[in-house]
Amino acid sequence: MTKVLKIGGSILTDKTRDNAARRDEISRVAQEIAARPEDLVLVHGAGSFGHFPAKRYGLPLCFSPEGLRVTHASVARLNDLVVKALSRAGVDSLPVHPLSCILLSNGRIDSFALEPLKAMLKDGLMPVLHGDVAMDATRKAGIVSGDQLVTFLARALQAEVVAVGCDVDGVLLSGRPLSEITRVDLPAIECAIGESAGVDVTGGMRGKLQELLNLADTGIDSVIFNAARRGNIVCALRGESIGTRVWRPN
Repeated sequence: MTKVLKIGGSILTDKTRDNAARRDEISRVAQEIAARPEDLVLVHGAGSFGHFPAKRYGLPLCFSPEGLRVTHASVARLNDLVVKALSRAGVDSLPVHPLSCILLSNGRIDSFALEPLKAMLKDGLMPVLHGDVAMDATRKAGIVSGDQLVTFLARALQAEVVAVGCDVDGVLLSGRPLSEITRVDLPAIECAIGESAGVDVTGGMRGKLQELLNLADTGIDSVIFNAARRGNIVCALRGESIGTRVWRPN
């Protein structure tokens, strides 16, 4: 049973400060993942490691070779911290950098070299991807968010569990998490969906929800849950109903 888990940058970093890793949280997340690591693809957000340099160089609107290099180097450092924490927790994992295996077109994933990732899963290794810069066939370069990676991978691998962990209890309406959401619900609640705290160049909760609704349109459900609450990651990997279910009614 293939699972795709995303841990948001708001969990792993302080998104209000540049390059601010929350090392204790990275270790906790790794330990929780270690309880159910089988057939799992992990995606993590770039957090402050990606959003600050991207904004500084005007990415993705401005084409900046230096900005691409600096931003990628920054998010790769966060990815290295995550992979090392997983290793300490007893999980065999390998980094997969989107810059090296993805081509965008108009900001969307156009091609993805998936065979190495599939080989990792086959051999019991956990691929660890992250939000990154990427080359774009129409715009020269762009940003591929962790949320877009999740939905692409979930479709490509026909994942049976898709869980997106953030720092709130799901999609909040008037401060309370919705138990579920479908596309028909979106117009009524869209104006009330909060933005991401701190610097974010990838769309915050609105962008996350749109990606997952697109995934639901293909028949794959997902859940948005609070990964800051100890134990929730394990529950999500078991497929338990926590947070907000994003789905398409039959």
